[in-house]
Amino acid sequence: MIDKLEMFIALANERHFGRAAAAHGVTQPTLSAAIRALEGELGVQLVARGARFQGLTPEGERVLDWARRIVTDSRQMRDEMRARRKGLGGVLRLGVIPTALPMVADLAAPFLARHPNVRLQVLSRTSVEILAEMEALQLDAGITYLDNEPLGRVSSVALYTERYRLLVHSTHPLAGAGGVGWAALDGLQLALLVDSMQNRRIIDQRLARAGVRVQAMLESNSLLALVGQVLAGGWVTVVTDEAAALFAGRADLVALPITDAPGRPGQPEDQPGQGEAALPAYQVGLVAPWRETHTPLLAALLQEAGRLARRRKRVS
Repeated sequence: MIDKLEMFIALANERHFGRAAAAHGVTQPTLSAAIRALEGELGVQLVARGARFQGLTPEGERVLDWARRIVTDSRQMRDEMRARRKGLGGVLRLGVIPTALPMVADLAAPFLARHPNVRLQVLSRTSVEILAEMEALQLDAGITYLDNEPLGRVSSVALYTERYRLLVHSTHPLAGAGGVGWAALDGLQLALLVDSMQNRRIIDQRLARAGVRVQAMLESNSLLALVGQVLAGGWVTVVTDEAAALFAGRADLVALPITDAPGRPGQPEDQPGQGEAALPAYQVGLVAPWRETHTPLLAALLQEAGRLARRRKRVS
């Protein structure tokens, strides 16, 4: 039954019989037979029949909810028993928003050192994709924003507060400034993340508050593509402190702090200016599906995140 439920979940995720079979490591006839057998056992039709996958029936949608819960419990039981026998092991799939990718090593390195039999897959995802793929059991956990947009019911550990810098080439006219206000970005050749990224939506909000009409001449879902454009000269991009630290040693790049108050460089961005309220500071952290008891692997990752958060707090 569990194997049939897992194949059913794969079909619901992939929405294609061939891709679902490949994802589960079986042939398409095997997967189709398993779905028909599951329908026979439950006495309801789960999949709308046709030449191609046409979606789940209402009964199929309800069974999908049960299937995810049952499969999650089954995996948790297997993981816990394996951990009791052999210690922590297996694969842990971690979705990470692009702006947080530079800091993943701070979490992954000590975690893998403590648990050498664990393999960690780090996958770049948007904040929306992280939540959707955790629900679909395609990700085990994620590093994403903890505020600004609803997370639903998750366990979370705050890791750091996101702050922003303007990344420019060393030959850019602004390269010698100690810092800039958001209004200073008006009229610059901007390269930004695509608007499906929550980081981009946050930047758009800050620019709008400063009266800047956002005109990104180049958009990408890759931070490296944006930095490459800045290196070409003339272009600028907005990066986080975490990302800026990656390029701190380069003589041809300058990362300028962006402040709340236009024209008043040097004022910390999470402090209010004279007569104005502070812009919100956004927290980034580890999230995992909420459970009363996590799998040993997820519990260990959450503990490691807690240790990282305490280290970062002491440093700041």
